[in-house]
Amino acid sequence: MSSQVQTDGTVEGMTAGGDPGRRYRREDVARAAGVKVRNLRYYQERGLLPPPRREGRIAWYSDDHLTRLRLISDLLGRGYTVKGIGELLTAWEQGGGLSQLLGLEREMTRDWVHEEPVTMTRAELRELFGPEATAEHTRRAAQLGYVRVDGDLVTYPNRRLLEATLALVRQGVPLGDILDAGDFVQIQADALADRFVGLFRRHVIGAEGLEPLSATQLDHVREAVAALRPVAGEVVAAEFARAMARRVEAEVAELLRTEQ
Repeated sequence: MSSQVQTDGTVEGMTAGGDPGRRYRREDVARAAGVKVRNLRYYQERGLLPPPRREGRIAWYSDDHLTRLRLISDLLGRGYTVKGIGELLTAWEQGGGLSQLLGLEREMTRDWVHEEPVTMTRAELRELFGPEATAEHTRRAAQLGYVRVDGDLVTYPNRRLLEATLALVRQGVPLGDILDAGDFVQIQADALADRFVGLFRRHVIGAEGLEPLSATQLDHVREAVAALRPVAGEVVAAEFARAMARRVEAEVAELLRTEQ
């Protein structure tokens, strides 16, 4: 297997069959799944998580491990006990539906966000934004998830949002007002996401959830996710463009009236 170490500590590899796969060290897969490192051993001891692949003294975890960890966390969050999750996973494995279920989780969570992070020092941040960027602005941007602060380093997870913020600041829009708008947009985006997810849950998955679905039905849901993923973004983008056109047209008409 040829592999390349990534900046986040994972390894992007190529399997003997030619299929790309990412390998994670213990700390990295735990961080990506949002669980504590000690939980990995605990889940393995109880049969919830397959053991990692070892190369010498290094234990390597795969995307399949990450997917199952996220599934376990989701089930725990829904009130299942560790024993109950084990029984559920066993039943899915015996019924042949576990691979479809894990494939569904991967399909449902991948490719929603394409982010290119940008990292700079606090001094570089001040130079970029000028005196407008205060410590309070940085703190609030971190609360909103627009930046991550680690000591003297500040990371913007999304280059496009950084560039959009800079464009507004350079046009004279105060950074505080931009953050207010960002807060508002996040609230509206959450509401839109809830609406789309609700429609999908109600009409594609069904009221009883995934548990009673067969392997064939799980494959149908996975295909539906792949087909519908771009629809939500296209609908929102189209409706926002239409709304902006209406609003700008009304604003221009108002400005023209006041100039007469």
